[in-house]
Amino acid sequence: MSQHLTENSAYALLLQGNAEAFDFFYHRHHQAIFANIYKIIQDRAFAQDILHDVFLAFWEKRNSLQSPESVIGWLYVVSHNKSISFLKQKLKSSTVLLENPGVIEQIEASPEINEAFYQKQLQILEDAVNHLPKRKKEVFSLCRFEGRSFEYVANVLGISEESARDYLKQSTRMIRQYIQENYPAELSVMAGIIVLSCQ
Repeated sequence: MSQHLTENSAYALLLQGNAEAFDFFYHRHHQAIFANIYKIIQDRAFAQDILHDVFLAFWEKRNSLQSPESVIGWLYVVSHNKSISFLKQKLKSSTVLLENPGVIEQIEASPEINEAFYQKQLQILEDAVNHLPKRKKEVFSLCRFEGRSFEYVANVLGISEESARDYLKQSTRMIRQYIQENYPAELSVMAGIIVLSCQ
């Protein structure tokens, strides 16, 4: 049945506790979410564990989702925060080497995470993305939220890979500027969420 679902119908069924609707969203988004987790923690086994935790939380918190469009943003924000929390614990025990520039700063700046924190980050991210021009929003969403390659984005949108890279740089800069102007107190916490990119 799940192959016949749409985002809207799957969302409606998900709120009713339908397992096939959950499978729909898992199969639609798990590869991109895994890629985002792996970019942060650089360990496939632990990334798989975090992915499991993210989708378990997705199921448990499904009634907090505001719309079908909020699903991928929610998964993206929660996977980022769970990855940072994982690294924070590893850093405390001095058993992890961090290869991503700026990750230590993100860890040290990150507050305690709870449901209200997730919702606030998601609202800020959605607000900033929705203020992007159409093409920049498309490129940002495909790269950041869906984990697509520049080659894929270029083919889907009918642009060159170089243009896709430029649009992503511009959209990331615009989002950072928007958050700085409208949510200045949240910029340091949001910075890590908006820097993951296409390959």
